[in-house]
Amino acid sequence: MNVRPIKVDDLIGMQACNLQNLPENYTMRYYLYHAMTWPSLSYVAEDHKGRIVGYILAKMEEDLKDDEEPHGHVTSISVLRPYRRLGLAKKLMVQSQEAMASVHHAAYVSLHVRKSNRAALSLYRDTLGFTVKDIEKGYYADGEDAYAMCLSLKP
Repeated sequence: MNVRPIKVDDLIGMQACNLQNLPENYTMRYYLYHAMTWPSLSYVAEDHKGRIVGYILAKMEEDLKDDEEPHGHVTSISVLRPYRRLGLAKKLMVQSQEAMASVHHAAYVSLHVRKSNRAALSLYRDTLGFTVKDIEKGYYADGEDAYAMCLSLKP
């Protein structure tokens, strides 16, 4: 498995991976916006044939309040079912977090996760060290609540 920064040519494979796995889907324009605005923050995992089997779509928060530190946000992460439990999601997260800190000097990274997504919660909280900062009621289109989580990127 190879994890590398995204290229515009990867966007269709990323969207296909998203459509297969997640109920939250994005337009191609949204993927392109991330790729063009924050090219160093999003990554793909590809198999030995070069097929996209996972991705992370990430950005820097743009609308900061005066007292807010620069920080990154994971918009979406997905790994196809046959490729799960191989450490790809962790590798994608770590690559993106390292780029947020080194390229954009992010103080922390945030994300939202469905309260029912136990596998993702385990990865974020137990493996990567994220903490729950808030519960956002009805965050998802189907009305499910989200945990708002964050992780400090300061050494």
